[in-house]
Amino acid sequence: MIISGGENIHPVEIEDVLARHAGVKDVAVIGEPDEKWGERVVAFVVPASALTADALDQHCRASGDLANFKRPRRFVFVAAIPKTASGKILRRLLRHGQYTEVRP
Repeated sequence: MIISGGENIHPVEIEDVLARHAGVKDVAVIGEPDEKWGERVVAFVVPASALTADALDQHCRASGDLANFKRPRRFVFVAAIPKTASGKILRRLLRHGQYTEVRP
């Protein structure tokens, strides 16, 4: 659960919207500390093809399924999303910077 400006945001909602983009192979969403809002939404994306943060932001805006305050404020392109053997996303590793950033 991400709490931004007093609003509860479920990462899975955002992940579902981003996963529908053809250029997204895998995605994970976390909250990172923000002085003004408490937390802000950050999306970690494994690109399947050439992809930009602007294209993902436009996809989120156009989806109609995501309120403005739920849109990711930062996109990080990574080589892989860390997961357990059963496929659960290891969000704590992303929070602590244990990922390999790539250029889309």
